[in-house]
Amino acid sequence: MRKIYQDILASTSNKEKLLAVLIDPDKMMPEGISDFIQNVNNSIITHIFVGGSMVEDNKTEKLVSEIKKYTNLPVIVFPGDVSQIAEQADAILFLSLISGRQSEYLIGKHVKAVSKLKKTDLEVIPTGYILIENGKETSVQKVTQTLPMLRNDIQLVVDTAIAGELLGMKLIYLEAGSGATHPIDIKMISEVKNAIQIPLIVGGGIRTKEQLNNVYKSGADLVVIGTAFEEDELFFDNLQK
Repeated sequence: MRKIYQDILASTSNKEKLLAVLIDPDKMMPEGISDFIQNVNNSIITHIFVGGSMVEDNKTEKLVSEIKKYTNLPVIVFPGDVSQIAEQADAILFLSLISGRQSEYLIGKHVKAVSKLKKTDLEVIPTGYILIENGKETSVQKVTQTLPMLRNDIQLVVDTAIAGELLGMKLIYLEAGSGATHPIDIKMISEVKNAIQIPLIVGGGIRTKEQLNNVYKSGADLVVIGTAFEEDELFFDNLQK
């Protein structure tokens, strides 16, 4: 079994910045997978996240299986629901939506997932998931019926991240949402990073190499990009090895 979390910790300790591409099973056509993953392999991308807020049953598992044919990069499930558990992946982010107060997404879905997870060899990584407002309603907000945290309430976001760490989360994930109008503010990233001892993931609304570099400089250990690749595969040209 691959030790995905230990590898992330090692990279963080060595100040190596990580980059994940997020692939939505509902948006990736099967015939385009091999070419897309070849672009991934030729880039600085270090991880592949697979998942979405609303995905048809079995689509995630089929996509993960296909992706694994073309890459040795770690494939991590980024689940929107229990139905997205894919046993051929290397790990799963066990997301707890700590920015909201909806019990189903704090613990309910997790309990339902246990019987499935016990039948797999997936590395389960507890992750505190914090949704930040970005200028428009996100699919996460629609599905979970929770409000994002305000972009200007940095202290509350910091305190929420610290609470997640104290609860035993191994990662904190600041998320602006797919296709975000505004990415996470760099001041917020910096203050959250300075307040926690565990790795920090940042995603949502990052569409340029300059934005990516600014997010890294602010303290993100792992950045997740999805929409930029969906809208323009030429974005890979900015990320060549």
